[in-house]
Amino acid sequence: MIESLLVANRGEIARRIIRTGRRLGIRTIAVHSEADGALPFVTEADEAVCVGPANPAQSYRNVEAILDAARSTGAQAIHPGYGFLSENADFARTVEGAGLIWVGPGADAISAMGDKINARNLMAAAGVPVAPGTTEPASDLDAAVAAAAEIGYPVMVKAAAGGGGMGMGVAADEAALRTEYDKVRAFAERMFGDGSVLIERYFPRVRHVEVQILGLTDGRVVALGERECSVQRRNQKLVEESPSPAVSPELRERFLAAAVRAGEAVNYRNAGTVECLLDPSTQEFFFLEMNTRLQVEHPVTEYVYGVDLVEEQLRVASGLAPTFDPDALTPRGHAIELRINAEDPKRFLPGPGAITTWNEPSGTGVRVDSGYVAGNTVTPFYDSLMAKLILTGATREEAVERARAAVAQFEIAGPKCNLPFFAELLENPEFLSGDYDTGIVSRMR
Repeated sequence: MIESLLVANRGEIARRIIRTGRRLGIRTIAVHSEADGALPFVTEADEAVCVGPANPAQSYRNVEAILDAARSTGAQAIHPGYGFLSENADFARTVEGAGLIWVGPGADAISAMGDKINARNLMAAAGVPVAPGTTEPASDLDAAVAAAAEIGYPVMVKAAAGGGGMGMGVAADEAALRTEYDKVRAFAERMFGDGSVLIERYFPRVRHVEVQILGLTDGRVVALGERECSVQRRNQKLVEESPSPAVSPELRERFLAAAVRAGEAVNYRNAGTVECLLDPSTQEFFFLEMNTRLQVEHPVTEYVYGVDLVEEQLRVASGLAPTFDPDALTPRGHAIELRINAEDPKRFLPGPGAITTWNEPSGTGVRVDSGYVAGNTVTPFYDSLMAKLILTGATREEAVERARAAVAQFEIAGPKCNLPFFAELLENPEFLSGDYDTGIVSRMR
């Protein structure tokens, strides 16, 4: 097993990785920006190194500073968490080139899945269903208009190098496409340094379902069930649950088989997620993208399958077998995750600030993965996620009931907070029925 681990991330995910590292007897090293020096993950690590100013480009995305921290502390491996450099193939290669262990998939798999058009084409060749769309970037507006005419409106305009719900727009007709194409291309150039755009069929009523995969040391790829991720604002997730209330046993078999084929197509190792769109009217699903990292919502899978996914990541990176029997994966119970963000619960606009009150709920079936405590400040430099509230139960109904109680108990004062939104959602008949789609939040507003 790896003996010393540098966590190249911050907040709740850094704290989460450090927790498993401590349990396994691994020496952990945190890196942090000047703005994050007082956060819990910094003090909970065995060592901590400041890698630069608040600006992520000068700290959490500063490759040389992170590698210098690894060298100075004698780190053996680097875990990138999610976001920042986690899906940067060049960083993965640089880490391994420096003689360190990369706790993640191989750089070639990251590269293959990082370009959405290339990923679509690879998946189609592997027999994974893909939605109608372009097989190469729409080189200009005329090409986009021609592609949309062939696919049929409405269409989704997407940044080929994007991810995490960023760099997307919907066009119901040619006039809207002309506007969205220019917006998405400009955003993609600014955010990703790549203005390539793809055009896909847009499904007005669709569910977002993803499958957790793990590529093992022996070369096998296994699937650890699905997660429902349809409660979203601006194409970004707010709630995840497992298993999905929309997925029957027969559909689950098809989902998991397709996800395994996706992983096998790129010789996948370590943890990853195959994201799909599900048409609830036809039960057809289509490949959306593969996230070549640990997901924010991994705790719901951990409960349902009884595994610690960070430990499994570390075991794969160490060349060890998993703690579980890959041929005997059996789900149990239900889990729901709520993303507690520093944002206003109506318009979902960021609302950073100093935390004056922070009282977490507790009890049976309640888990809180948090990045902050009272006295910390949520700054405007990073993602607004403050904590993840994970509720579990023998049934979906029990998990929902525990979620209601936990949301009522969670006290946060100082920054804006979306807890009132979750209180509303957990009484919403559409959500409670399990028969909801990605439009549920817009229908609540």
